[in-house]
Amino acid sequence: MIHCPQAAAIIFGLTGEGQHMGKAEDFGFFLTKTFATTRKRKRRWPFVPGKYFVHDPQAPVAVTTLGSVDLAREISELEPKGLCIVGKVETENIGIEKIIRNILGNRAIQYLVLAGAEPPKHLTGATFTALFANGIDTTKKIIGSPGMRPVLPNTSQEDVDMFRGQVQAVDMIGETDPQKIMAKVAELADQAVATESEAIEADAGETREYLLARTHDPKLIKLDKAGYFVINPESGRLLVEHYDYKEHLLRTIEGTSARDLYLTIIENGWVTKLDHAAYLGKELARAEAALKAGEDFVQDGA
Repeated sequence: MIHCPQAAAIIFGLTGEGQHMGKAEDFGFFLTKTFATTRKRKRRWPFVPGKYFVHDPQAPVAVTTLGSVDLAREISELEPKGLCIVGKVETENIGIEKIIRNILGNRAIQYLVLAGAEPPKHLTGATFTALFANGIDTTKKIIGSPGMRPVLPNTSQEDVDMFRGQVQAVDMIGETDPQKIMAKVAELADQAVATESEAIEADAGETREYLLARTHDPKLIKLDKAGYFVINPESGRLLVEHYDYKEHLLRTIEGTSARDLYLTIIENGWVTKLDHAAYLGKELARAEAALKAGEDFVQDGA
């Protein structure tokens, strides 16, 4: 019988937290208040991340395919004349805010085509229509929207007014034929007013924090006083062994869901550091994915 978790880890092809043979400082992660830097970095448009395809940043037409995720790619592959950017938007709050911020960051965009199928309950197409027609109230709720929660908490009244003044909405809600949408984009491009805007490099007045993660020396890490974990996928399930730093096996937690295992460990207070919890969640997710795919799992060292 194997009592040493390091030996067991080697036999099972694992390199979990218990695999560290050096100083105690080599366990876990190390976090400080200086985990990131706010050093300025010049970014190019589009400034807000998302699932979209950019063609010509100087073109006048943007397209949102609403809840039709695959339609955005299909339109992109056709490379329609006059297309600036195309992407989906499935939520009537944060999703719409991201579109507003990216469009305000590019004055070349003059039209926003609303196409594709409406996301159930969120109704982003109808919410966009209400936004263009009515704007927002003092609580930042989109007036007249039928969506579940049509509120823009990160968008000012001034931003909404500028957005409504810059672009014209083109209603093709429900249209999922990429050829018809492509034809409309080309038509709108022919109608657009010529602009001389240059490639945008500033962030259009973005004032929120943008942090660059710093590299951390793995030697400068601290122990989680609650112990460490070794993850073993076995016979369609996940076995998580919890050890103290004298290599005593404290307990084994069994399950098939990374989420259930993670929450069980958290609820019982068997992990006490945020960085350790993040590591454990990541590794459990990797182990579950490997288990479902029938692939080998090798636990990363902490």
